[in-house]
Amino acid sequence: MAEFLQTGLGITLLIALQSLLVVAFVMISLLFLVYGDRKIWAAVQMRRGPNVVGPFGLLQSVADALKYVVKEVVIPAGVDRPVYFLAPLLSFVLAVLAWAVIPFNDTWVLADINVAILFVFAVSSLEVYGVIMGGWASNSKYAFLGSLRSAAQMISYEVSLGLIIIGVIITTGSMNFGNIVAAQDTGWGALGWYWLPHFPMVILFFISALAETNRPPFDLPEAESELVAGFMVEYSSTPYLLFMAGEYIAIFLMCALMSLLFFGGWLSPIPGLPDGALWMVGKMAIFFFMFAMVKAIVPRYRYDQLMRIGWKVFLPMSLGWVVLVAFLAKFELFGGLWARWAIGG
Repeated sequence: MAEFLQTGLGITLLIALQSLLVVAFVMISLLFLVYGDRKIWAAVQMRRGPNVVGPFGLLQSVADALKYVVKEVVIPAGVDRPVYFLAPLLSFVLAVLAWAVIPFNDTWVLADINVAILFVFAVSSLEVYGVIMGGWASNSKYAFLGSLRSAAQMISYEVSLGLIIIGVIITTGSMNFGNIVAAQDTGWGALGWYWLPHFPMVILFFISALAETNRPPFDLPEAESELVAGFMVEYSSTPYLLFMAGEYIAIFLMCALMSLLFFGGWLSPIPGLPDGALWMVGKMAIFFFMFAMVKAIVPRYRYDQLMRIGWKVFLPMSLGWVVLVAFLAKFELFGGLWARWAIGG
């Protein structure tokens, strides 16, 4: 068996099985994310939420997915059919593709590449095309305007996200997620993670992640009161399901990035306790809970307020933070707290 896995066919089969395992984890998590989102929102509003299909309503997400799959696909007149169907598929595939470089433990990663952060940002940036294609191909002014607003919002907050991550890269000296987590393994538990030296940027990263994934209070491009559900307004059935699945997968990806970049990934928060993938998944679940709570308790911004915060507040702050971290890392101040590459070397 070991000899077979060394052959070209064996390596291809192994990669295919690993890819299916990652996709299975993401898709199963998706069902629980939708369920958890609805339950948390219901609890805040003092109602039950999903509670009929399956025990405690656990199968409600499965029932909803089946409903979308078996419904008739309504295609509006005058749409660009190839682009119309390619747009949701592109959004879904790119959202899943980014998980290829996300590690869950020291060796639990599909592709352990040195430019993992660059790969994630390249794939995430391409997701904008799915939104624009969906709005353009729908042959609807509401959908087209919604796609333009959503694309402008995603691009605006990708800038601040990128600058925030540059600070982490400067501190670590690597764009590999495994190295970033290893640099946070100082023996101090949670106090050695990057959330402490990069604390102001953790808050900015979380808010930017909300805007990047079109989550409330920044869901204006697809809010019914704004543009009749935005770029997805002409979609139904399975294409609509792919758009929504891609959106939730992107949200979970942001939870994974927060865990890896600032909160130690799979590292234990308490010195002495063993590290492992359960810590990683648990942290991601906590961050998704925070995403859901924001949806339930924070009112929407106006679109001009949203864009002003991105360009006039977050961009200068994140750019200034990059300069400050570069200075602190260059001269290894405060015991090299911002120069983990120097400690590791």
